Amino acid sequence: MATKTIKTTKAARSASGATGPRRGLFARLRRVFWRGVLIVFGLVLFGILLFDVVNPPTTPYMFSEGRRLGGVQQEWVSMEDIAPVMPRSAVAAEDANFCLHWGLDVGAIRAAMDAGAVRGASTISQQVVKNVYLWQGRSWVRKGIEVTLTPLMEAVWTKHRILEVYLNIAEFDEGVFGVQAASQHYFGVDARDLTPVQAARLAAVLPDPKGRSASRPSAAVRRRAAQIVDGAATIAADGRATCFQGG
Repeated sequence: MATKTIKTTKAARSASGATGPRRGLFARLRRVFWRGVLIVFGLVLFGILLFDVVNPPTTPYMFSEGRRLGGVQQEWVSMEDIAPVMPRSAVAAEDANFCLHWGLDVGAIRAAMDAGAVRGASTISQQVVKNVYLWQGRSWVRKGIEVTLTPLMEAVWTKHRILEVYLNIAEFDEGVFGVQAASQHYFGVDARDLTPVQAARLAAVLPDPKGRSASRPSAAVRRRAAQIVDGAATIAADGRATCFQGG
């Protein structure tokens, strides 16, 4: 009887010794994982707080295009140095409900899903997150991160700041980034001197900056620009521009 008890005790110790190291390893891995998650979240939060007050010097896409082309054109300008019709035109063209949503336009997402398309569902806020913090290309991983970060950025930045950053990092032609460089490139004027038609044509090229021209617009771009002129006037009249006008 005593011999049997001794054997049972030895077996229990052996089993405990086998599972103990594994449990310790899993616990360490969990700690490392959550520590990594906290570090990444902290870096992201720092980046969002930083670029709320500091202008992003470049973006991943702008950097890669600069290497490919040997340089890009960009000159940062504050919202006060941009003709007021330009931000209204950009909103009318890309995100008419910009002042009404919290970063994600659920209605536009549902409409895009019903139509079997993705284009048109991204808000200006999502585009800022993608261009400033993430990479180009279409993948569910990048889209998931984008959707997660956008409300966080919206909670920290004002709509005025989001649109200011957007207008300074958007691509308007190959190697031409930001509304100031685009105004000079296409029309030979500063962003503060854009006319409603010029602003609308710049906004009309945003979905396809490498395939459209604001200075030599196709018939389709002309039609789109005319719609944007009307849209910009409408959102100014109905109050949908109040969140970014006047800071």
